[in-house]
Amino acid sequence: MSGNISERQTVANLLRNVRVGKCSVRQALLLYPKDTEDESLIAAYHALIHYEADEDLRLRDALYKEEQDDYIEFLSFILEKGEDLPKNIIDNYKQYYDSAPILHKNNTQGFFKGFWKNLNTGFKKD
Repeated sequence: MSGNISERQTVANLLRNVRVGKCSVRQALLLYPKDTEDESLIAAYHALIHYEADEDLRLRDALYKEEQDDYIEFLSFILEKGEDLPKNIIDNYKQYYDSAPILHKNNTQGFFKGFWKNLNTGFKKD
């Protein structure tokens, strides 16, 4: 376990609240721990984004909805215990890190992190 257990439990609760409809994905992302470098939390962040992106598909396909809800619950169960997400899950989301970065703290340092990240978006490494 390499991350902050308190932050992981917070994210587990956010994931569960999104799954049961107590809050929207947008609300959960706004409440998400800022500037985290915890690989498990970054992967869970991207899982939430994908969950929201597939909302229309979940409405049309009950089996897909059940699978996606189970996946979100699985992630929340692991994080609630303070454990790392499986490496394969973390690795699957790494391809999306540049397109949807974690939110930064609302201070000067956070502003510059976001500013430099956005400035460098067009200069993709090969």
